[in-house]
Formats: sequence, C-alpha cells, structure tokens
Amino acid sequence: MRKITVVPYQVEWKDLYKEEAEQLRSIYQSEMIDIHHIGSTAVDGLQAKPIIDLMPVVKDIKKIDPFNEAMKQIGYQAKGENGIAGRRYFQKGGDQRTHHVHIFEQSNPEIGRHLAFRDYLRAHPAVAQKYGELKATLAQQYPYEIASYAQGKAQFVSETSEQALLWQKQRTK
Repeated sequence: MRKITVVPYQVEWKDLYKEEAEQLRSIYQSEMIDIHHIGSTAVDGLQAKPIIDLMPVVKDIKKIDPFNEAMKQIGYQAKGENGIAGRRYFQKGGDQRTHHVHIFEQSNPEIGRHLAFRDYLRAHPAVAQKYGELKATLAQQYPYEIASYAQGKAQFVSETSEQALLWQKQRTK
C-alpha cells in the first residue's frame, strides 16, 4: 500500500525533471513538440509529494501508444487515459512512485490549465504556501487514502485553476 508523503521543497527536483525529460525526448523524438515540468515539484518552495510530473506535448496522441514498450523499458507503467480524455498517462516506481508522465496532443486544453496553475503558484508564493500546507495536512489525515487526499484538495485546485486561467488571460492581452 502506497503511503502519501508530503515533504519540503527539494532543489534536486529540477535536476530529476531534466534527467527524465531527456529520456522521454530520446523515446518520443520527432513526435514530441515540447515537454514541461508541472505539478507541485515544479514550484520553488512548495511542499509536495516527491513525485516529478512531466507533461510532454506531442503532435498526434494516436501515435503514442506504440511507444508503451519503450516506456516500460525505462520503468514506466502505461495507464492509458486514466480518467482524462485525450491523455496518455504513465507511472514510474510502483508503490514508491517517483515520476508521472501526462502526454497531451498539442491542441488539448489541459496543457494550458496545467501550465497556468503552475505559473500562478510560481508568481503567488502565498497561495503556493497555503496549497502546500493543505497538502501536508491532508497527507497526515489520510496517509493511505489517495482518494480522500485528492478530494480534500479538489476545491482548492479548482478555484485556484480558475484564478490562474483568468490571470494567464490578463497577462497575454
């Protein structure tokens, strides 16, 4: 059973992202347009579960499934869409999870949502701190209940995502 652990920000998360991003670039090569470090480990100073989230952006999501074997060779388990239409999701590390990969086709609106949320937290340290404190509290309350942990932060994530998208829209005017 996987225990939910939230830890203080770790500087090495940036390097872990870069190392993994290079491996993914070598697998997806010309299919990949870009790759982003998303999630809490991508926000300096934010407490987080020590799991690196990567978001490759690809030309055509339908061409990704044939790479599942190559992903398995570097330790990933393919999970298909895993609840988000148009995504290909992978986990690495089993119960000692280390990485999540969320692959989206270039036109998928989830890309903008993920990036806006990350950038908003980077630009608003007080909001990031509040989020980190919420996650730490939830991890203590529900150390083995990932559904309860996720539900406990859902409202915060939803409200902050809305604020982040508005903030992002205002910045690009």
